[in-house]
Amino acid sequence: MKIFYCVSNCFIVKFCKIGLFCTVLTMFSQNTFANAFIDAEYAMVFTGYNDVQVPSDDGTRFSLKDDIASDSGFAPRMRIGYTFLQRHSLLLLAAPLTIYGEGVIDKDIDYRGKTFEAGTEVKSTYRFDSYRITYRYIFVNSNQFSVAAGITGKIRDAEIRLTGENGSAGKSNIGFVPLIHLMAQWKFTDKYSMLLDMDALASPYGRAEDALFALQYHYNEKTSFRLGYRILEGGSDGGGDVYTFALFNYITVGLTTEL
Repeated sequence: MKIFYCVSNCFIVKFCKIGLFCTVLTMFSQNTFANAFIDAEYAMVFTGYNDVQVPSDDGTRFSLKDDIASDSGFAPRMRIGYTFLQRHSLLLLAAPLTIYGEGVIDKDIDYRGKTFEAGTEVKSTYRFDSYRITYRYIFVNSNQFSVAAGITGKIRDAEIRLTGENGSAGKSNIGFVPLIHLMAQWKFTDKYSMLLDMDALASPYGRAEDALFALQYHYNEKTSFRLGYRILEGGSDGGGDVYTFALFNYITVGLTTEL
């Protein structure tokens, strides 16, 4: 039942919203640019670690993996892009993520001024939705190798909520994060290639990495399928406000096709 609930909330509803968003963008790109493409991905997600402390100066640090066990989740993402002047590309991405968990905690947890007592059952919701726009320049573009780099502007819409016997407490945040983008592809046969596609950046205030490593099968000149591993990692220490660092492992399948 937990898996079904997670699928219905994380996949069906959000996938429809993203699909509508990308359909509008696709219509725009078809009318404006010839070399447009759409990329769809579906993944099963597992928590590597997820440590939280709010407030970060006097709240309780706890784990949404060890103290409150997180279920595996399902995460769709969709991206549309177009290439112009042969080497320039613009990309728009929507990538939601919601992970649910529950467990009987073995210590008191003070979260946002509310205490969840040891020995009681607590449910958790971790949401991290990401929307990005990327510009990249293709430095190498041959039959065998492609290399591109650029910059990404990311808007994150995040929330961490705990619910126990005596109520709930949550912390939400919407913020902007600049990232460095990198793409590299090695086509080692006519039909198969290896792909690295990532956005990442680190600073004294935190870090963010979203990297895909995939094997691609090129069905024809316009369409390719892939199977891969994605790592999503990062967080921040907000200096008295929020401490949160998490790592998620994705097993992904995807499709890329020109429009």
